[in-house]
Amino acid sequence: MKSNSKQSVFKKLISARGMGQVLTVTVGLIILSIVFGILNPTFASSKNVGNLLRQIAPIILIGIGQSYVLITGNIDLSIGSVVGMSCMISATLMTKGMNPWVAVLVTIFCCLAVGLINGELVAKCKLPPFIATLGTMTIARGIAQIVNNNYNTDSIGDAAKGFRNFFYYGKVLGLYNTIWIAIILWIIFNFLLSKTRTGRHVYAIGSNIDAAQLSGVNVVATTVKAYLVSAFCASIVGLIICATTGMGTMDAGNMYEMYAVAASVIGGVSTLGGQGILLGTVIGAAIWGVLQNGLQFAGAPVAIRNIVIGIIVVVSVLLDVVVRSGKPRKKKV
Repeated sequence: MKSNSKQSVFKKLISARGMGQVLTVTVGLIILSIVFGILNPTFASSKNVGNLLRQIAPIILIGIGQSYVLITGNIDLSIGSVVGMSCMISATLMTKGMNPWVAVLVTIFCCLAVGLINGELVAKCKLPPFIATLGTMTIARGIAQIVNNNYNTDSIGDAAKGFRNFFYYGKVLGLYNTIWIAIILWIIFNFLLSKTRTGRHVYAIGSNIDAAQLSGVNVVATTVKAYLVSAFCASIVGLIICATTGMGTMDAGNMYEMYAVAASVIGGVSTLGGQGILLGTVIGAAIWGVLQNGLQFAGAPVAIRNIVIGIIVVVSVLLDVVVRSGKPRKKKV
């Protein structure tokens, strides 16, 4: 009886939405970690693991935001530029003498405005998400450049020491605060996606938007919420980068839209919408981090690392398209 109950629990776990893909990529993550650990024992050192987790945390955050949008059947190309905008606005305000925590609130508000615009353009104005977020990507990067007159900022100074400790240097129970921020936000957004009506609506419009509308789902409001989550996560990553560097840099967040998509699709979030879980996004971000870190220890140049990540993303999306679109054809009698 006990063995039967264990088997039923295991089958239930496997049959959960997106869990099969998560288990598959988890096996891949374990294999990669073992291979890189054998190639270079330093890879598995406690110091490197701690730094690796801190590097992965921002990718988890932007992956969460992109996952919300992808599950609705859309995409957010502006996410990297919003990261840069967040970094520059917060740093500029702090160098102008504003209280760091007030600067954080102003920055988050500005980034949420971009998310609101994205959602309205896509859901209400019916613009293709690629075009809408491509436009806001350019606008957000322009804001990042113009906010300090096309210059990177000076150091945010000692007055922002508490800000830097909170978002980057501080530790709790042996883990850097950056990691705790990622963990806490993952718990919150995973709960919202998996246990609330809003989460069910996110999956519904990604699976079949017409059916969702007929069943009473507010497509505009749900899409806006998804883009707000994306913008919020990007704003936090921008604050982390500002705390890390101690200044605002106009190119902060460059290529992060690629990293966000990579974390999402490698972890099993479908680009066709309606499928994926945030646990997979965490594993996808971890695979991205392990590949980057492991290839660096192996002496591979940046170009090779980018090529490898790009190939994995393309293959992941291709497999998803093949699996989702492949339907058994009935034989003619």
